[in-house]
Amino acid sequence: MNVPYQAVLLVSFGGPEGMDDVAPFLQNVLKGRRVSPGRLEEVAHHYEIFRGVSPINEQNRQLLSALQRELGSQGLTLPLYCGNRNWHPFLADTVRQMSLDGIEKSLAFVTSPYSSYSGCRQYLQDIDRARMEVGPEAPIIHKLRAFYNHPGFVEANADRVKEALSGIPAERRQKVALVFTAHSIPASMAAGCRYVEQLQEVCTLVARRVAHPIWSLAYQSRSGRPEQAWLEPDVGDCLRELKSSGAKDVVIVPVGFVSDHMEVVYDLDVEAMQLCMEIGLNAVRASSAGVHPAFVSMVRELILERVKENSERRFVGTRGPRPDFCPIGCCSAPDSASQPPGTGRSTRA
Repeated sequence: MNVPYQAVLLVSFGGPEGMDDVAPFLQNVLKGRRVSPGRLEEVAHHYEIFRGVSPINEQNRQLLSALQRELGSQGLTLPLYCGNRNWHPFLADTVRQMSLDGIEKSLAFVTSPYSSYSGCRQYLQDIDRARMEVGPEAPIIHKLRAFYNHPGFVEANADRVKEALSGIPAERRQKVALVFTAHSIPASMAAGCRYVEQLQEVCTLVARRVAHPIWSLAYQSRSGRPEQAWLEPDVGDCLRELKSSGAKDVVIVPVGFVSDHMEVVYDLDVEAMQLCMEIGLNAVRASSAGVHPAFVSMVRELILERVKENSERRFVGTRGPRPDFCPIGCCSAPDSASQPPGTGRSTRA
């Protein structure tokens, strides 16, 4: 096997791991943006509920550990690294360490399944900035393709839905409403990518796999200026509409995310569940893919696509696999001059 790449870099958002980290973390995220003190205090309070600890870093460590075992079981020994956009280990620091370790060429797995500016293009920019900061000795880094329609991702989410459905009394399961959720993004950002199309396809594939045709796609964690259009419906509005339509049970599925990080545990486990209690709607939240064996195997397959000639590029649905390298101009920034979404996604990783 000819292996042109010497390492795998997991690229993620990062999050605080204690109350002392929250303020500097938020400063990193909000650098250069106008955010009201009230909004900043509100977001900081979300972390207080969890003692200042975002789950994302530990979940990434678990994913790296599971991936190390998965690669080793297949005889593929590549060192694994992790670098974040907004907290330790920072991406530039990790790229510098990779250079010191003699890594000249690496693959990057970004913890975002879909195509959008904030979920793909911006991470490519982060990698470029980190390499520029390190200098000419920085390794070449190529991102693995978007994986929203990979069978492993669909299977992992379908199994999580089945687990959640088991928490509903058997005689009521056929009428359960599945509510798939994903991060809302500005409408102007959505217009420059296939984010919505990809989400709709994944929802269809997962619902079909669990043989459950009743589903809706809603969005969460909206932020930014009130006058700016973002993707809708909001998950809260969707839940109210389902209740008014006679639904008694819902399963909330965070299909837009790969792990149960802060946006999932706060926006869904706290806010959405509280709303369901208030309106009398029985709700169960499905887990995200996390370290589901099918998801971990998927990452291995994505790596093998790039290191082994003639590897199968698996996908489900009708759109085919995403390209290894993004076309020029795809996933353009929103109207707000390439600023990423505001304090929703950015502060609750």
